[in-house]
Amino acid sequence: MKQFSLLILLFLMAKISFAQKNVDELLEAYNTRSVPYISVEELRMFQMNDAVTILDAREPEEFAVSHIKSAINVGYNDFTSEEKQLQNLNKNIPVVVYCSVGIRSEKIGEKLKKAGFTKVKNLYGGIFEWKNKGYPVFDSAGKETENVHAFSKHWSQYLNAGKPVY
Repeated sequence: MKQFSLLILLFLMAKISFAQKNVDELLEAYNTRSVPYISVEELRMFQMNDAVTILDAREPEEFAVSHIKSAINVGYNDFTSEEKQLQNLNKNIPVVVYCSVGIRSEKIGEKLKKAGFTKVKNLYGGIFEWKNKGYPVFDSAGKETENVHAFSKHWSQYLNAGKPVY
């Protein structure tokens, strides 16, 4: 029985390591690091101290299924730095942008930097990494949920926790 438990533990560790490597490779392939990354653990600490503005760069239908508490949905396809909801934000406090895994959020982060935001970070691994680490996500009613909008079946391979919704 001990050996079986050890095998299961090793399998799970290998799976997590492989998934992380895939996220690393994915972000390396698509991103330029023009917007510095922040880890989910760092964001959680900022969030607990209310010292950050969190922007969700996914589309409204994704945001409605699941989002990080206190996030403001700015979208991706029709994003403009001239949006009303951005006009009242202090451009000198930390802003963390996230999407599903961290690709779209880098593009939005670049636009924010061009608009004068000085402390923009990209959430490494996005909401998938947030959920994979066991942090809560909330639905459009503000209730904690296990559902996570996975964008597509292809992208859902990076979500190892929660329930993927398409």
